[in-house]
Amino acid sequence: MRIALLGLGSVGRGIARTILAKNLDITVTGLADSRSGIIDAGGIDLLAALARKEAGGPCGSPGVSPADVVAKADYDVLVEVTPTNVKTAEPALGHMRTALRRGKHVVTSNKGPIALAYPELRALAEANGVFLKYEATVCGAIPLIHGITEGLAGNTISRLSGVFNGTCNYILTRMAAEGLTYEQALAEARELGYAEADPTYDVEGIDAGVKLVILANTVLDMHATLDDVERTGITLLTPDALELAEDQDCTIRLIGEIIPGAGVLRVSPRIIPKAHPLVVEGTLNAVTVEADLAGDLTFIGKGAGSIETASAVIGDLLYIRERHVQGS
Repeated sequence: MRIALLGLGSVGRGIARTILAKNLDITVTGLADSRSGIIDAGGIDLLAALARKEAGGPCGSPGVSPADVVAKADYDVLVEVTPTNVKTAEPALGHMRTALRRGKHVVTSNKGPIALAYPELRALAEANGVFLKYEATVCGAIPLIHGITEGLAGNTISRLSGVFNGTCNYILTRMAAEGLTYEQALAEARELGYAEADPTYDVEGIDAGVKLVILANTVLDMHATLDDVERTGITLLTPDALELAEDQDCTIRLIGEIIPGAGVLRVSPRIIPKAHPLVVEGTLNAVTVEADLAGDLTFIGKGAGSIETASAVIGDLLYIRERHVQGS
């Protein structure tokens, strides 16, 4: 299998390292970061490219752009793991459109295009006889989308709820465990690299809301947008609120919820019993799916991280190889 890899940040480097470590018979013929790119039909030296990035340099030639790689490289699958833009989905959306129109499969961890343009991208993939896979866009290493669409095929989903953001979960865990204020817990999360300098995307529930939109549209066929998600973040939570929950043998978690039959999508802090399966610690994610045949199933795992997200991307790549590339 030949791939073009766009993005050599944390996730892209995790994918490259996994390809090298696992001997997966995947050849990278196109590679790009935001500053440079490489096109080589014979296969790119990933070790050398990673070494250049880790030394602070570009991965390849400044004269080769990500768009050049998408349009000109010879590959079977475009792997799009550039930074997410949830307002316009660009430039990733343009990259994915180009690849699909070329008859190339697409695998992505990029939430923007899937949240904003999934029906269009799905139609393009179907028209060109290729796969569009996006497991890594929701809950990192947890095989949630595959688990629902493949493992629960034939089930009707009545509710889907969960902890979708590890940054918020870490902050709430620390506030409950140590009596920290929101500001103190956020500062600690920043020091550990769990929170960005500007944490708005996480703590205001935007990230969780985007993931709900992806699940609503791709798994539940709800045609939702981020504007349809009722959102309340965690910035106003106090230690007193968590203490009151503690008195009831409960705690507080930022819960994202979809109720398909009622058209409900919401993200908000919720008081839930400590014994509830969604009460996970630290940066873990957890999602409960309520299905008519299977009953309630809860998926728990790491929702972010370089290798963890790479796990989902590699799973999608091997899915495509098993079903298409080897038989073509």
